[in-house]
Amino acid sequence: MAGAARRRDGQIAQERMLEEAMAAIAEDGLAALTMSALAERLGTSGGHILYYFGSKDRLLLEALRWSEDRLTAERTELLGRRVTAHRKLDLFLQLYLPRGPRDPRWTLWIELWARTPSNDQLRTAQQDIDGGWQRDLEALLAKGVDQGRFDAALDVGARASELLALLDGLSTRVVLGQRGADRTEALARARTAAALLIPRP
Repeated sequence: MAGAARRRDGQIAQERMLEEAMAAIAEDGLAALTMSALAERLGTSGGHILYYFGSKDRLLLEALRWSEDRLTAERTELLGRRVTAHRKLDLFLQLYLPRGPRDPRWTLWIELWARTPSNDQLRTAQQDIDGGWQRDLEALLAKGVDQGRFDAALDVGARASELLALLDGLSTRVVLGQRGADRTEALARARTAAALLIPRP
């Protein structure tokens, strides 16, 4: 019983650290996030954080995974909703795109993305996360085809890959704060692209 309680307390502590890390990134940006600054926000020590995560890179990776787990739950709920396939696709686009230039998930994603060529752990995590979005979008499109909402000849896998690649590009522009690249504009472009890539019957 005591061991289970300690594990539960440890999990709660880790989740609080991850949640606070994401909040700090949203407020001050990734560059300002240091172990000592995060420890101060949490009222603990940098050593205590390192006990759970070992390094800042590991903390950032786990924060991204924690954020993606929440989005996975949202995608699962979205796929189960009783709305049209076109509405589901639009909601998928909205869920994927960053909320704005300081979106902590996308800020983290871009930072870690650049490190994947030389880091096997990061590369595996990236592939797992990307694979989840790909599978769910393919499932959404395949169901739309079955329901007669999308063209019967639609190459589900190819169109899903192309749309996700385009969303990645739009999202990066939003997070980098490029001129004319806000969420509203990105969503409008994503909707236009989706209509072209995924035609109606």
